[in-house]
Amino acid sequence: MIDKNFLNDLEYQVTGACIEVHKTLGPGLLESIYHRCLIKELQIQGLRFTTERAIIINYKDLILDTELRADLYIENCLVLELKAVEKILPLHEAQLLTYMKILKATKGLLINFNCTNIIQNGKKPFVNDYFRNLLD
Repeated sequence: MIDKNFLNDLEYQVTGACIEVHKTLGPGLLESIYHRCLIKELQIQGLRFTTERAIIINYKDLILDTELRADLYIENCLVLELKAVEKILPLHEAQLLTYMKILKATKGLLINFNCTNIIQNGKKPFVNDYFRNLLD
C-alpha cells in the first residue's frame, strides 16, 4: 500500500541514486547522459520504473497523444523530471506539476544536475492533493 512513509522512503532512494550519478559524473553534461546513467542506478536499486512515459491529454473526451514525456515514472507514484540547466525556471516546475496531475502521481522530484550539490541546490520535491490525502 502506498502511504506517505513509502513515498518519503522512495524519494530518499531516488535522491540517493541522483547523488551517486552526480558524484560520479559531476555537472556540465547533457541531460540525456544523466538520464541514461540514472536508469542504470535505479536498476541497481531494484526500483520499478518507466522511462519517457507518454503524457496523454484527455480533454472533454478528446484524447491527445502528445509528444510530452515524463523523464521517469517510478513505482507508479513518483514523477522524476531531470534537468541540466543553469537555473530551474517556473516553467520547469509547472511542467512537473502538470505531469503529476495527469498521471495522478502523488509525488514529484525536479533534479537539476548542473549544480555543485544535489541536496543544497539541485533538488526540488513537489506534492499535491493526492499526497496530502494519503495516510501517514
